[in-house]
Amino acid sequence: MELRHFLQFKDLSRAELDYLFDRTRVIKDRFKRYEAYHPLTDRTLAMIFEKSSTRTRLSFEAGMHQLGGSAIYLNTRDTQLGRGEPVEDAAEVISRMVDIVMIRTFEQRIIERFAAHSRVPVINGLTNEYHPCQILADIYTFIEQRGPIQGKTVAWIGDSNNMCNTWLQAAEILDFNVHVSTPPGYEVEPEGAGLFGTDHFESFADPLAACRGADLVTTDVWTSMGFEAENAERQKAFADWCVDAEMMAVAAKDAVFMHCLPAHRGEEVEAEVIDGPQSVVWEEAANRLHVQKALMEFLLLGRIEA
Repeated sequence: MELRHFLQFKDLSRAELDYLFDRTRVIKDRFKRYEAYHPLTDRTLAMIFEKSSTRTRLSFEAGMHQLGGSAIYLNTRDTQLGRGEPVEDAAEVISRMVDIVMIRTFEQRIIERFAAHSRVPVINGLTNEYHPCQILADIYTFIEQRGPIQGKTVAWIGDSNNMCNTWLQAAEILDFNVHVSTPPGYEVEPEGAGLFGTDHFESFADPLAACRGADLVTTDVWTSMGFEAENAERQKAFADWCVDAEMMAVAAKDAVFMHCLPAHRGEEVEAEVIDGPQSVVWEEAANRLHVQKALMEFLLLGRIEA
């Protein structure tokens, strides 16, 4: 098989993404029926963490176990990477001992350097720039709840961060629209988001206007990991960008709310929204497990028709 990585959402084509969503449904159905499925027996996943995590570690580790393989947790503080070993050297060694690698780190360039020297597939578990596995889960959740996302509108409220960047990439590939509303000074930079063009997103100064008619309203914390020094400044700048009942009321009648978690109720989202009937955040979180199983299966085995 050709060596493939998943470092950005656009690393996969529309046909490949559609295939992954179909496989996710099959794999999740088997899981729900308690039906054992072990296509990755004797395969090993190395999970390298430079940023802390709950959902990413749990979903990858449990997912690899459920597929019949094993997972090894590595924190950069406890390895030679934390003592200055070049990323390239680590990639050469680690990729000779395992079958697939997931990395959760800071700059995108770090994971790109690792992948360039890896003999096995590398998956982006989160970087400052992109969070492709989370958006895989979000889009699958929308499909599961409301059907195809093509032609729909996603309202992104808050920071133009790694989640926002990845939504914008996904919109171009899967042909839906993103309404982005950020405070002044936090606007989207299309080049930094890795966009081919700007046809699938529109910027709004008013977050309420961005939500009007949206099929999905989503947000994230105001201060992402690595930007803690800006927290006080961001608290002031983002005060009017809290997703509340008024925003959900102007969205489409059957609109859903998503959040990648962890959430701060009363900051980026009101409790009545995230805990309300339009919220699908728990389904969204659970689906990380299943889309990542489909992704690992695809990167290691290619297309499975059964």
